[in-house]
Amino acid sequence: MPQRHTTGKRSHGWMGIQRGHRARPLEWLAEKFIFAVSLSTILVVLLIFLFVAREAAPLLFGRMNSAAVQEVIPVGEFDKLSPAQLQQYLGLTPSELAAMDRATLQSLMEVKVEALNEIPAAFRGDPDAHLNTTQWRYLLGPHQWTDYAKPEFIWQPVGQIKKYNIIPLLVGSLKTTLVGLLFAVPLAVGAAIYVSQLARPRVREVVKPTIEMLSGIPSVVVGFFALLVMATVLQSLFGYQTRLNAFVAGIALGFAVIPVVFSIAEDALTSVPQAYTQAALALGSSRWQAAWQIVLPAALPGVFAATVLGFGRAIGETMIVLMVCSASVMSWNIFDSARSITTTIAAEMAEAVSGGPHYRILFLLGAMLFAVTFVLNLIGDVVMHRLKLRLEGKR
Repeated sequence: MPQRHTTGKRSHGWMGIQRGHRARPLEWLAEKFIFAVSLSTILVVLLIFLFVAREAAPLLFGRMNSAAVQEVIPVGEFDKLSPAQLQQYLGLTPSELAAMDRATLQSLMEVKVEALNEIPAAFRGDPDAHLNTTQWRYLLGPHQWTDYAKPEFIWQPVGQIKKYNIIPLLVGSLKTTLVGLLFAVPLAVGAAIYVSQLARPRVREVVKPTIEMLSGIPSVVVGFFALLVMATVLQSLFGYQTRLNAFVAGIALGFAVIPVVFSIAEDALTSVPQAYTQAALALGSSRWQAAWQIVLPAALPGVFAATVLGFGRAIGETMIVLMVCSASVMSWNIFDSARSITTTIAAEMAEAVSGGPHYRILFLLGAMLFAVTFVLNLIGDVVMHRLKLRLEGKR
């Protein structure tokens, strides 16, 4: 009898599952559709990253040459070149090389010889004209260019000798982002503590939607306001010389970061059990002491996650920094102008020749931005997990 009863239960459970799938086909289809959308989103992000990495690959593997004066190979030595050497010399892809006949390839070699003959002799004697500025030592390190008194970090993708040092762009991105976070995070977290723990219900109903509505303001409007109003006001207050600089851009970025940090931090603070606050008040602490010393430490993982997402929002912002400051100056002074990576990509991609050194370097900057954002989010997730374990007493 017990065996029959168990078999009957198993059969009944299996039949129940079958009836559930058959009785609710719309729910089953909705579940599969949601799964497919989630999987496709991850796949699209991966494909975008692979596309960016593919476009930057020739630069990563040293296959680009941006020298203004390059060594030319006479057309008579055509037969001495291997297909790989010919492809690299003419800057062709394997498919383009395969599609061209012998006469076309020789014509391209003649064009390179004629282009070298048209370069003035004085320019050909400039040592900088023979440098391949897409090499990593020129991308990351300083170089003493002709007519410069000392080695410099220079981003100058136009002109006869193109300089592609990316350090000024990295410094500009860090300056504007850090200024924006230092301005936005204290205000956003403080507002979140006030709204979730101290404010009266009527005040909370007004303040919370008002702050969250800031995220609906287009970044171009924030940049326009910073360009015309904030830049003048801040210059009169602090007395610096350069009107449009990283400080103004960072403050403007703060207005875009505040809603993100506030929303996530307020949710984290609200999710802390009310028993924590009630126990603190019962022991004689004030509401401010309970919020600062009890609730905030308990919600610290969520607040940290809000800060990490705010960093991602700030470093990925383009229009605000583009409108406020866009000069690539190698300086750690926040009152000097700056140019971020995203601003450079947005401003110069339309002017870059497809497949050229400038084009490849812009994709390299995009790949670096992808990698930095991914690593920072990964570090933030690890730190947040450890904070949770420490607060739960498991570590």
